[in-house]
Amino acid sequence: MTMKNLTLSLQFARFPDVAAHRAALARHRVQRWIRHALARDAEITVRIVGSDEGRALNRDYRHKDYATNVLTFDYAQEPVVLADLVLCAPVVESEARALGKPLAEHYAHLIVHGTLHAQGWDHETSEADAQAMEARESDILRSLGLADPYQRSDR
Repeated sequence: MTMKNLTLSLQFARFPDVAAHRAALARHRVQRWIRHALARDAEITVRIVGSDEGRALNRDYRHKDYATNVLTFDYAQEPVVLADLVLCAPVVESEARALGKPLAEHYAHLIVHGTLHAQGWDHETSEADAQAMEARESDILRSLGLADPYQRSDR
């Protein structure tokens, strides 16, 4: 697998317990996760925010008045992928705890998910698109040595 070129800006807002999120998101790990999900070269900013900023962005851009785990702002898909991924640290941490997953592993999944969105993948258009995107995420995460986030005991 040929890795694509990536220009990465990794940003952390000020919020409680930011140190734990910085520790989970070492730059080399974030680069590795994104590069495994890329089909072409990219310039991506990953910003980790608190609840207030996450809620404001979701409200202003998606008209949903709550903080969500990841927002993808995709500006171009060709000739390079240009995007911002905004992850709400308290939401990600709460989800990781509920799933019984390490924080870094849940971040890996959401960063891969957001990177796929930045390249045009969409899980809200149809059930077939959702299944295709989930399958792609699962393949990428397995290639990174991580568990399949969609593995169900009934499958």
